[in-house]
Amino acid sequence: MIRNKALSISREKRDDDDSVQMCQLIIDIYEYLQKHKTGLLEDYVALELEKRDRIVAANGDFLALVPFWAVWPFETLVFSRRRVSCLSELQEGERRSLAEILQELTIRYDNLFQTSFPYTMGFHQMAPARDSGFHLHAHFLPPLLRSASVKKFMVGYELLAAAQRDITPEEAANYLKQLPGTHYLSGK
Repeated sequence: MIRNKALSISREKRDDDDSVQMCQLIIDIYEYLQKHKTGLLEDYVALELEKRDRIVAANGDFLALVPFWAVWPFETLVFSRRRVSCLSELQEGERRSLAEILQELTIRYDNLFQTSFPYTMGFHQMAPARDSGFHLHAHFLPPLLRSASVKKFMVGYELLAAAQRDITPEEAANYLKQLPGTHYLSGK
């Protein structure tokens, strides 16, 4: 049903590239689920939990990690351990765990350069759907690079060819996970 609906929308919106790409993504996620009986991001979370070298923080319901494809120096993703497609599907305890992991991650960001760390953050979610294969996750895209005053800017080559990284995702994860979980200002 999901695949058919996405195909139908894709055919109707041929002139809207964004809609067509989104529909194709939904189809790909659904087809992965049908083939593997697990979601793509669910399998990615399992792989990261096995390797553990890019995980920044984790609790019983969520984990924050630097993905291997990260473009921004301290880019992270926050995943629910249980595959749900949207925030409204979270149970009460999971909502508390989400708040805790978000607080822990943002404290680590602030502690990195002892400043109020800027970032862009957003959730990727989908309307509740039985067996959609979609996995709720949040992106954190912070622009700071080497200090509170050195920012990363995306420039022509990175936008049109390949992203350039000053540190590896594993190094970024290691910097963040070694920081204290208590905010640097809490003792002042």
